[in-house]
Amino acid sequence: MNYKHIFGPVPSRRLNISLGIDLVPYKTCNLNCIYCECGKTTNHTNIRKHYVDCNEIIFELKNYLKDNPSLDYITFSGAGEPLLNASIGKIINFLKSNYPQYKLALLTNGILLSNFSVLKEIEKVDLIIPSLDAATEEVFYKVNCPVKNIDFHLYLDTLKNLRKHFKNSVWLEIFLVKGINDKKSELKKIDKIIKEISPDKIQLNTVDRPPAFSRVKGLSLEELIEAKNVFSQKVEIIKNFSGKNILNKENLQLIVNCLERRPLTLNDLIALTNLKVNEINKILRKLQEKGMIIETQEKRGTFYSIKNLK
Repeated sequence: MNYKHIFGPVPSRRLNISLGIDLVPYKTCNLNCIYCECGKTTNHTNIRKHYVDCNEIIFELKNYLKDNPSLDYITFSGAGEPLLNASIGKIINFLKSNYPQYKLALLTNGILLSNFSVLKEIEKVDLIIPSLDAATEEVFYKVNCPVKNIDFHLYLDTLKNLRKHFKNSVWLEIFLVKGINDKKSELKKIDKIIKEISPDKIQLNTVDRPPAFSRVKGLSLEELIEAKNVFSQKVEIIKNFSGKNILNKENLQLIVNCLERRPLTLNDLIALTNLKVNEINKILRKLQEKGMIIETQEKRGTFYSIKNLK
C-alpha cells in the first residue's frame, strides 16, 4: 500500500525507531524558520482546520499497524506544524484506544500550546518536544519568522506554564544558527527561561542539511560544545556529525526512477519511497542544481518531473 500521510519508520537519534504522521500539507506552518530543512513555508498560517482527511490517516494507520510492527514511537511531525490540524485529538484517541502499546510523540514549535483546547486534545501523548530558539523578540523574528499576530511573550509564558497542564514528558529543542542566536548573551537568556520551563531533557541542534535560506550556517561540533557549556543545566547535543548528510546515490536514483515515470508531489514521493522528507528535499535540490527537474503548480500542490535532456 502507498501511504500519503504516514512515513517511515525512520531511525531517529532522539526517538529510535519512529513512524511519522504528517497532518498538514507540505510546508503549512505558523513559522517560517530560516533553518528549516523541509524548505520555506508556503502556507504561512495560524488557522487550525482539517487540512487532511482524518479518516484517511486512520485507515493508513490501521493498515500499517495490523501486523504489530516494532516501533519506539509514533510521531506527529512531517513538513509543517502538526497542531494546525484540528483532527489531531481524534487521531491520538484512536491510537491510544486501539494501539496502547505504542508511545506517541509530538514535535511542535509550541506556538499553539497557548490554546487550552489544544492542550486538552493532546493530553494523552507520551512526549511533547517543543522548540525554543530565542530569548528575545528580536531574535525570535530573525530566526523563526512567525505569521502575523504571534505574541512572543505569550509563547514564552506558554512554555513556562506547560508543566501545569501537561503531565507527561517534555523535551525542549534549541536550534542554533551561526551568528544569530548563538551569542553567549542570548544563550544565557535562553538558559534562564529553560529553568522556568523545567523540561525533562534539553537538546541542542544546528543545521545538518540544506536549510530553507541558503545564507544560514550551522555550528561546528566545537562551537556547539562551547554553546553547551554556557547552560547551567544538562544539555545534550543531537546534531549528527557522522557524515550521514552525504547524498545517498541509491536514493537519488530511486527518486529519478519515480519521476521519470510520472510527475509526483513531495507527499507522493514520501509514500512511494518511504524516505524522510529532508532526504527527498536534498535530492530534489541536487536535481534542480543539475537542471534536471521541472516544477508544475497544480491544485494538489507542486509536481516534480524529470526533464527530457536528450
